[in-house]
Amino acid sequence: MPRSDAALPEFGRSTVPEGLVTRRQLREMQLSPGRNEGPVAILRCRLCATRPQWSCRHPTRGFLLRVDLAVPKRTPTLAQERALDQAMAARQTCGDCGRRFYFCLSKKLGCCIECFDGTPVDPSSYYAPTTVAVHRLAA
Repeated sequence: MPRSDAALPEFGRSTVPEGLVTRRQLREMQLSPGRNEGPVAILRCRLCATRPQWSCRHPTRGFLLRVDLAVPKRTPTLAQERALDQAMAARQTCGDCGRRFYFCLSKKLGCCIECFDGTPVDPSSYYAPTTVAVHRLAA
């Protein structure tokens, strides 16, 4: 498809002007898009770099945002982090044996592989079980 003047400007990987970055580069700088209302330019893929007269339509193209409109990332509150941990614990804990794994368990199985078919799991793949607090009253 030939390039159009109405479309966003396109830049090759070595010709990107100062102040334009991709979302991934923003994330590495601990920034979020903020007041960017959309991409201001397109980062051409490597295949299209050899055809400057054609517009890049490949899925590997990137969209460029302005750095001056980006804002610092927000940090979650302790309550938000606790809620996320509880949600992940629900996805990582086996309903049968109660062990919490370092990865999410299959919803299809509904339990860990050891409880499902007896295949032993590596002890380094789940959290060490915590001991239950026993109250000892002084007599």
